[in-house]
Amino acid sequence: MEQQNQQEGASELAQMRDMLREFVCERDWSRFHSPKNLAAALSVEASELLEPFTWLASGDKSELDEAKLRAIRHEMADVLAYLVMLADALEVDLHRALIEKMALNRSKYPAHKVKGDARKYTEYDE
Repeated sequence: MEQQNQQEGASELAQMRDMLREFVCERDWSRFHSPKNLAAALSVEASELLEPFTWLASGDKSELDEAKLRAIRHEMADVLAYLVMLADALEVDLHRALIEKMALNRSKYPAHKVKGDARKYTEYDE
């Protein structure tokens, strides 16, 4: 089952990549899509994701009206789009990169040691 889920995830990422490639190609924008520019755009979009949460008391979902939720969805889509395009430009398999990174995170943050504690791994005693 996990193998099937991994294949489906990789397939969905490939579909997103292909959709974005087509969009960029139709507009002749690929010449602007250097890894540096894509990383910068990704950072800008990630920052814009914070805007709907500005000045909310807790930032909890219950404080978000439909307009804010729509804005958040759109910013999340922008972040995802730039991440997929950056991965494409650098020939990074995002699905494999996530699996690799989660293995590292499991090693740095063993559940039995960090459960309920938000400190960085360097702050834990060996």
